[in-house]
Amino acid sequence: MINSLFIINSSGDIFMEKHWKSVINKSVCDYFFEAQEKASSPNDVPPVINTPHHYLISIFRNQLYFVAVVTTEVPPLFVIEFLHRVVDTFEDYFGDCTESTIKDNFVVVYELLEEMLDNGFPLATESNILKELIKPPNLIRTVVNTVTGSTNVSDQLPTGQLSNVPWRRTGVKYTNNEAYFDVIEEVDAIIDKSGSTVFAEIQGYIDCCIKLSGMPDLTMSFMNHRLLDDVSFHPCVRYKRWESERIISFVPPDGNFKLVSYHISSQR
Repeated sequence: MINSLFIINSSGDIFMEKHWKSVINKSVCDYFFEAQEKASSPNDVPPVINTPHHYLISIFRNQLYFVAVVTTEVPPLFVIEFLHRVVDTFEDYFGDCTESTIKDNFVVVYELLEEMLDNGFPLATESNILKELIKPPNLIRTVVNTVTGSTNVSDQLPTGQLSNVPWRRTGVKYTNNEAYFDVIEEVDAIIDKSGSTVFAEIQGYIDCCIKLSGMPDLTMSFMNHRLLDDVSFHPCVRYKRWESERIISFVPPDGNFKLVSYHISSQR
C-alpha cells in the first residue's frame, strides 16, 4: 500500500524519508512542490496528487508536510488517517511533532515507523501497544542506550497484540480507577444583520482519558442520538450495537484516545 514516506519542512527541504518496499527517489516530490507553488496557502495543497507512476497523498500539520507515496490505487482517506495517526503518535511520544523534535529522536522515529507499517500495510497504530514495543525516550534511557549500544525496542511482543482487543494491553492495574471524557465542539454559523441564524453546523468529538484496571467494558448513550451525523468511531467501539441500539459499547484502550467524532447540521 504505502511505499515511502517523506517529511518536508516549510522551507521545502526533505529532512526525513522512510521506505518500506523498494526505495523511491525523492525526486518524485517535485510533483508535490509544483502543486505547492500553485497553492495560495499550505492548507490548499491538493491532498492527492496523481503522477505518471505514483500517487502522492499528503497532510499538513505543525508546519510540516507528511507525503506518502503509493504505486497503486488505494482509498485516500485510509492513507490520510494513517498519516494523522503517525503525527498523533509522535506527539504522544515526544510531546510535540516539530522538525527539531523529529531530528532529535531520529532512531525512535524510524523504529516507530517500522512497527506501524508492515510491508506498507498498517500494523500497530495504537499508542499503548507501541509503548510496549518501543519505550518512550527519556534522558536516562538515552544515556544507557548510548553507553551499552542497546535500543528502545522490547524483546517481547505486546500482550494485547495476540488478543481480540489489540488496542488494550493486559494486566493493567491502577490504585485509583478514573475515566475522563471531554466533549469538544466547534460551531460554524452565519448570522444575518437582524441576528437570525442563516446557517449553523457543529463539528465535535469526544476525547477520553481512561485509567481503569483489568479489562473494563463501558457503555455510553446520548439524550438524542438523532442529532448526530457522519459518526466516526474508534476501532474499540462495537458498531453493530450502535446500529441496533444507538449505544456506544466498548472496551477502551489504556490512556488517551479519541472515542468518536460527529457532525450536527442545522436541519436537525
